[in-house]
Amino acid sequence: MKKFFLDAREMAHPEPFQISLKYLKEMSNEDYFYMLNTKEPIPLLELAHDKGFKFLTHQDSNKNWHIVISKNSQQNLEELLDV
Repeated sequence: MKKFFLDAREMAHPEPFQISLKYLKEMSNEDYFYMLNTKEPIPLLELAHDKGFKFLTHQDSNKNWHIVISKNSQQNLEELLDV
């Protein structure tokens, strides 16, 4: 299992979205994508949903968003959440 990681908290639009799309295309069914961001990336989540990905979002006590995306519908995303 490979983790594709992106810390987008200090990146400017549209760079995080572009990098995220690249990672989603490269992922196998065993891999997952983990993003840290200052906001919930709604357009990315909508696209992931439309493409059949499973995702989980969580906002921590510092107001950072943790986003986990996987192609594997059997993957327990809560286990991958690093908060």
